[in-house]
Amino acid sequence: MSNSPLSSYLVLALILFCIGLYGALTKRNAVIVLICIELMLNAVNINLVAFSKYGMGANLTGQIFSLFTITVAAAEAAVGLAILIALYRNKKTVNVDEMDTLKH
Repeated sequence: MSNSPLSSYLVLALILFCIGLYGALTKRNAVIVLICIELMLNAVNINLVAFSKYGMGANLTGQIFSLFTITVAAAEAAVGLAILIALYRNKKTVNVDEMDTLKH
């Protein structure tokens, strides 16, 4: 079993984060935006685990922070979907551009 270098994990995380950032900034569908935010959080988790494995004095700190990040991501998804359902009931759309309820 061969070990991958740290740079391969960092490149993978960079690609995932860039895809998530592009999707979060350009898509109009709120569900897709939430999925892109989850993709960016997973890229951060890859970095945390990779630095935990390859860092000075390899320990479990990165994995523990990654578990906290997964917990926050689950809570963010639940609250975000609840808000989307409430807005969909009022506006009948999930487009981010048309959700200006607080302006009026």
